[in-house]
Amino acid sequence: MALKAYGLNCTLKAGPKTSSTQKLLDQLLASLEHHGVKCSYDRVVDHDIKPGVSNDEGKGDAWPAMLKKIMDADILVIATPIWMGQPSSVSKRVMERLDAVLDDIDDQGRYPTFGKVGIVGVVGNEDGAHHVTAEIYQALADVGFTLPGGSSTYWVGEAMGSKDYKDLKSTPKKVAEATKTLASNAAHLAKLLKKSPYPAP
Repeated sequence: MALKAYGLNCTLKAGPKTSSTQKLLDQLLASLEHHGVKCSYDRVVDHDIKPGVSNDEGKGDAWPAMLKKIMDADILVIATPIWMGQPSSVSKRVMERLDAVLDDIDDQGRYPTFGKVGIVGVVGNEDGAHHVTAEIYQALADVGFTLPGGSSTYWVGEAMGSKDYKDLKSTPKKVAEATKTLASNAAHLAKLLKKSPYPAP
């Protein structure tokens, strides 16, 4: 039973600049691949994702293509930095655009995201990882994604410090363990949901 995961790097940095968020996303995707999940990703800021709450905001909007990748995947991975204790504005744009899923409910009361798993990775140089996770997980649950057991995987450095996650010579043990567990639980849950989808209410 082949599974697919699609990651969204919600850094503020355009490619090809190095990104701590990308490093954590890469680790999450690698952990998912260990469970036989085929993975791909995009750096959201490199695409013209227009503001709005519809599936297509008109000429030049890159969201429809990104949304197709989300819908083709079994697992959605959102990776975001922390800014001022908040998820990045890029990740909030993604959540706004996913709001349109609420209009895609079928005749049996199900969203097209039912049966898909959502997970989150967070990096930053200030506190707030649990708050950021809570915001994104709640939004994903609201639009039909299922969340696996456990928290997000995250790393936060010293407040206002100069060392970034991408600069660490090795991954802290607790971060590596959280990433491994999150990927394992997500892959397991996605397999279960693919084998036995949610029933019609």
